[in-house]
Amino acid sequence: MAHIQLNNEHMPGIIGLLNYSPATAAPLTGLANALLAADSSLTKAERELIAASVSWWNGCHFCHTSHAAVAVAHSHSAISLIDDIKKGLPETAITGKLRALLQIAHQVQKGGKHVTEADILAAREEGATDKEIHDTVLIAAAFCMYNRYVDGLGTWAPAANEDYIEMGKMIAESGYGAAVPQELVAVS
Repeated sequence: MAHIQLNNEHMPGIIGLLNYSPATAAPLTGLANALLAADSSLTKAERELIAASVSWWNGCHFCHTSHAAVAVAHSHSAISLIDDIKKGLPETAITGKLRALLQIAHQVQKGGKHVTEADILAAREEGATDKEIHDTVLIAAAFCMYNRYVDGLGTWAPAANEDYIEMGKMIAESGYGAAVPQELVAVS
């Protein structure tokens, strides 16, 4: 049970919080769409891997598993990707650029001042652009906020990876507005 009385206790994670507060639902989903679904030189799957990784490092089960499920959908991967993210992606073929960007994201997750010139240089040497470095830092910072929002209010989350796959497909196909119940879209 969440720390506050939500409108619908059966909505997991951030979905219940978006339902509770329509005034913040629109900007929060708008930010997620801008960071994860809009056009970018980083693929949608790569950006979801960054979000899912940061969420794992923050210990946010709902955000990790839901964004990992979106990455599964975007990359047409097996569900085992969700658990591979927890291990640092040793079994998933990713570029050196994405590995370097994940290092930057991990530093941001620990605290923004942990990002070093060496981290930035390593990403640039792997071909990362300034825009990709910018977006990685912003995704990592935003997911620290989303994770703390979800866990700080004690929302519930399904335990099994399989419980997230359909939501992941829906978000991959329709964006983050699809995660918000339709009655909230009209209010926003």
